[in-house]
Amino acid sequence: MIQAAAKPLAWDDFRLIKAIADKRALPAAAAALGINHSTVFRRLGQIEEALGIKLFERHRSGYVATPAGEEMVQLAARVDDDINAFARKLAGQEIKPAGELRVATNDTLVVDLLTPLFAQFLAQCPDIRLDILIGNRAANLSKRDADVAIRATDNPPETLIGRKPARIAWALFGRAADFPDSEPPPIEALWQRNWISMGEEFALLNAVRYVALHVPPERVAYKVNTVLGLAEAIEAGIGIGFLPCFIGDARPGLTRLAPPDPTLGTDLWLLTHPDLRHTPRVRLFMDFLAAEVARLKPLLEGERAIGSGRAE
Repeated sequence: MIQAAAKPLAWDDFRLIKAIADKRALPAAAAALGINHSTVFRRLGQIEEALGIKLFERHRSGYVATPAGEEMVQLAARVDDDINAFARKLAGQEIKPAGELRVATNDTLVVDLLTPLFAQFLAQCPDIRLDILIGNRAANLSKRDADVAIRATDNPPETLIGRKPARIAWALFGRAADFPDSEPPPIEALWQRNWISMGEEFALLNAVRYVALHVPPERVAYKVNTVLGLAEAIEAGIGIGFLPCFIGDARPGLTRLAPPDPTLGTDLWLLTHPDLRHTPRVRLFMDFLAAEVARLKPLLEGERAIGSGRAE
């Protein structure tokens, strides 16, 4: 157990100990806290001296918390959670739609779908500022990494609430110049062509699974870790591959080679933390986006004929 300290511990002391435990190295902990390495070293010594007990053992693998250190880290995590929960509740009590709204999504949705909608929203709500966080890693809305997450997923986190305004259809696309006939070839004729797929980190994506199951590995000539890169590669003639219809159909240099496959589609979700759902700016943003995305459902769900929209 931690002994009584002559000098009361401050919240910053707990944050420092937690950062060292999380990063296992003083330089990394210092970077996370925005202070220099020597300050972390000095403050750790002061805290251990005040408590009269070692909080970390130094090993080759880095700083490892002692039982007392672990106890302090666990308390810091609980306090951090309580502070974040309190901040969310305060945010939920706002009375006017104003201030900064942090939105987490990925580059595919931003470039080909969301940016025009964000522009419309800002024109209607000039007192709100958008901070867009782009990445495929799921943002931690409980920690206020973001206020709203916009994700293509069939399994949204159970800790979040939201809306599902549309489903994103996927279809097989090729370069239009390589398929000049009005009717696409039968699927049997496509197996020996070069294919393009997402990388192994997207192995759980339905379209990636399909390619792995049906296309010989030697025919997968090109892998890329973004959907935008996938579309560029197909348009460059490297091979054929699956794309969301709203991306492939918007490129005149591409053509569909098959109807959308229902098993490859994913739901589009607008998500937020339950504590933030009544925040005026969050509610206003989600209402607006749900309505606009629903208006674009024909585009997102691929409601067009095969072969239409080919390059002239």
